[in-house]
Parts: sequence; structure tokens; C-alpha cells
Amino acid sequence: MSGPRGTGPDPLASDREALTVDTFKALRERLYNHSGIALAPHKITMVQSRLAKRLRSLGLRTYEEYLRRLETPDDSEWSEFINALTTNLTSFFREGHHFTQLVELLKASPAPPRRLRIWSAGCSTGEEPYTLAMTLLKAFGQSAAIHILATDLDTAVLETAARGVYPEARIEGVEEAWKRFAFLRGTGDRKGMVRLRPEVRQLITFQQLNLLDERWDIDREPFQAIFCRNVMIYFDKPTQRRLLKRFHDALAPDGLLFVGHSEALLDTTLGFQSLGQTMYRRRTAP
Repeated sequence: MSGPRGTGPDPLASDREALTVDTFKALRERLYNHSGIALAPHKITMVQSRLAKRLRSLGLRTYEEYLRRLETPDDSEWSEFINALTTNLTSFFREGHHFTQLVELLKASPAPPRRLRIWSAGCSTGEEPYTLAMTLLKAFGQSAAIHILATDLDTAVLETAARGVYPEARIEGVEEAWKRFAFLRGTGDRKGMVRLRPEVRQLITFQQLNLLDERWDIDREPFQAIFCRNVMIYFDKPTQRRLLKRFHDALAPDGLLFVGHSEALLDTTLGFQSLGQTMYRRRTAP
């Protein structure tokens, strides 16, 4: 839960000390150890700016005080720390060819699964899993057993995603047919907002999850596809390899992995066959 956020001038701002290089390094290390996110060394100004809001909320004058606050692993400030330093950029039908290809590949399977399980790992504010839900619902119908797990480390974006309510401007680029199929327009004091239809929302389970956790608290039933797009760019190479091995284990035989356009898997030992356009099929053994 977010701490209190004032709206007036910050009375501590003139007295607050700047973020030192040593404290920045310590904060980077804690972020990496907790989440696997590897902040670049030149991000010190960004970190100072974003954490200044947290110092203001907590009434702290120095970043060293804030660092000490994070010494306790279960301190409630950890979620605020992660939320402040993660970037969430997404949209409906982003890299739209992935959704079209997902349907085509699932339908082309020689033994289509009775139950479709898809994982949106790093779902941000929900546009990706909702696009998956509406795409699969239209392709396979309401009688299909479709379950989408949508996870993110950031609790703030998960709250937005679970509500399924967005400003109408967020769907300006969505085709009219999809708007009619999946969205309800607000009226009265909700005018200018849209909500996902219940039949779309009910296909998704939103859950907070750290991809670096030693054990994932999710159903062990394998997934037919995992979407982890524009997430691994924040991890270093060893962390990426460990994560890809775990995704391999979580996928059904011939399961599909979709990554971001800048995240091509060049290592052929990881157990995935490239299908082009950053789409991959799980091979039997890595």
C-alpha cells in the first residue's frame, strides 16, 4: 500500500542531502538482490528523483536513512521501493503479431490442449493479459477452458490491472471491432472511461510474484505459452539464463515463449527453437 503523498511544497527539500555514489551503489545492490533488476551505473539521477518522493512521504532527510529502512527484508517499504524504480510501459495489442501467431500456433497443434493455460509474466497495468483474454476468447469461444495467470512484481500496477478500468484514450488505437467485443463505455461520472467486459476479466488471475523467488507460488500445471516481453532487458545475462531455464520447465511440451523485440535468444543451449519474430518453441530437453 502506498504511503501518504502530500500535494504542497516539500518542507524538507532544501535540507535533503543529495544521493551519494556509495549509497546509490548500495541501493542498486539491494534492488538487484531482491528483484534481479540491474540498474545501470548512470541511473543515479533517476534514482534520486524517484526516491525523493519516498523520503518526503516518510519524513526522511537523507538517502542513507532510507537505505537503513530497507535493512529489514519484510519492511512494508520494500514494495514502495520496487514500485518507484520499475518502469511500466505497455498498451493493448502491443507487438500485435504475437497474439495472432499464438492463436494460429495453438490451432495448428496436432493435439490441441483441453485447457489453455497462458502466463503473462510482467503484466504491468494489465493491457497484455487482457489482450490475450480477448484474443483467445474470440478464437476459441466461451466454452473453451481458458486460464491466464498475470503476474508482476509491482503491486501498484497490479491494482490497476485487476480493476480493468482505463481512460478511453488508452484504447484509441484499438480496432472498433475489438472495442465492441471487449469493452464497456462508462456513462455519467464514468464518462470517458472504459471497462473490460466480465467475460474477458474472468479469464485472468492477477498475482504479485517475484520472478527471482526460489519457489514460484503458482499452480504446477504446465503452460501452453508464456509471455515475458520487455522484462528480461532489466536482468543481467546469468539471471536471464536462470529464468529461461525455469520458463522451459514451466512450459508444456512444444509450449511457446514470447519475448520482447529486443530480447532475442541467441543461446541455442537454452532449450528453445526460434520461430522468428521473437517467438520460441520449447524443445524436449535444454
